[in-house]
Amino acid sequence: MNISLRLLRYVTAAADSGNVTEAARKLQVSQPSVSAAIAELEQMLGIAIFVRHHAKGVTLTPAGQKLIAEARLLLKHADEFSKSAESLGDTERGEVTVGCFPTLAACYMPAIMTDFSKRYPLIQLRLAEGDQERLLADVVNGRVELGFTFNYAVPSTLETTVLMKLPFVVCLPPDHRLAKAPDVSLHDLKDDPMIFFGDQLIAGYIMRVFDAVGMSPMVRQRIATFEVMRGLVARGHGYSVHVATPSSSTSYDGGEVVVKPIRDTVPKAEIACVALGAQSMRPAVRLFAEFLAASLGQPADEHRAMAEAAE
Repeated sequence: MNISLRLLRYVTAAADSGNVTEAARKLQVSQPSVSAAIAELEQMLGIAIFVRHHAKGVTLTPAGQKLIAEARLLLKHADEFSKSAESLGDTERGEVTVGCFPTLAACYMPAIMTDFSKRYPLIQLRLAEGDQERLLADVVNGRVELGFTFNYAVPSTLETTVLMKLPFVVCLPPDHRLAKAPDVSLHDLKDDPMIFFGDQLIAGYIMRVFDAVGMSPMVRQRIATFEVMRGLVARGHGYSVHVATPSSSTSYDGGEVVVKPIRDTVPKAEIACVALGAQSMRPAVRLFAEFLAASLGQPADEHRAMAEAAE
């Protein structure tokens, strides 16, 4: 069974008008066209949609009421789809979905989105947060058009553009013995419990830091939420290693953390934009990708202030 949108529009117009002649006038078609559409749909479905009243129009049967209610929803979605499709090729109009690693989203995206919206007010940005594994899968499957995350374990099918490099830092409780030191060696923490933050993929990325100094951390907890990790550190449950330092040193429950640079020679975290490929990007998506790169690529830009402060 193949019910066309045209049939649904004609029949819904008749239901809204309560009169076939009036429906034809609003649709700017002939009355026989609307009558034929009603008859065709009734035959296809094997039900009576309307009760005909001689010289008094039409009213919906119980089955017709249910059908028209669903038809209205379907037609609304079709109209929305049409409007969305029309905007796909418009450089400065439409909607762009960006997948973001949560800590990067919290530290950078609010200001970037504000600046972008001021310049391109007709492009609506939507954020979809997720851990590294989910985010990369969402880009591969087309659920998001652009990913803002770490350049780690990225499938070869995706195109990666490194936007900036951030130093890993050590997060300590305020009463830690190293809290007042200018920087910290990871070797000084070999006997301290560690609060490991991140999903399995990011855990592998952070382990590169310890591999670089030939050390294995004594992991006490593995936490998926950044603020839970900071809260545990603030209350003395251990230290942590991460990037993208928030401007506030206060955790959600009122505790304080101290962030210190790592003195050892360790790799920096590469923050990247990942996508299916520049050739497949819609114009609006490409516009945001370029804006994101420019925003994070200017040394004096406010979006890099936290990264520079941690170095």
